[in-house]
Amino acid sequence: MTVQFAGFAAMRRIAIAATLFLSAAALPASAGPAAPGRDEVNLTLDEVHTLTFRSPVTTVYVGNPSIADITMVDARHAFVQGKGYGRTNIVALNQSGSQVFGTYINVIGSEHNDMVVLNRGAQRVTYSCTETRCEPTPMPGDGKDSFDAQNTQIGVHQDVARKAAASGS
Repeated sequence: MTVQFAGFAAMRRIAIAATLFLSAAALPASAGPAAPGRDEVNLTLDEVHTLTFRSPVTTVYVGNPSIADITMVDARHAFVQGKGYGRTNIVALNQSGSQVFGTYINVIGSEHNDMVVLNRGAQRVTYSCTETRCEPTPMPGDGKDSFDAQNTQIGVHQDVARKAAASGS
């Protein structure tokens, strides 16, 4: 009986240690000094996410505006958009200049299985797909010819839409 109890106690200690280890591993690591509200936001390129601040903020800084952009809605809400691949941070200050919010922004490729990348030698073309159809979707890293051609067509399409909206058609 003592042997079974000792074995049970040892297994229990191992289970508790494993639980504590896995719990600690799940906590986000901080690359810099701890800051209020420090989390991470993962965005897909061109995706928008809403940030809610616990207290009103008056100033917001983006570490690298080519990776993410922020638009304030009001003193407690903002939209953050992924503009380029990479990692940056956002810091928000209150009226007295104290940091009240900080987060990392990770801009990544699509997390869904709706993107197809076709490689033709050194040339790459990205497609966004539904169940029945795929459309070219220019992405950073695509071949210059395909990227420029698609962006030109998209630009013309957007210009026509803006002109139609401005004329009331």
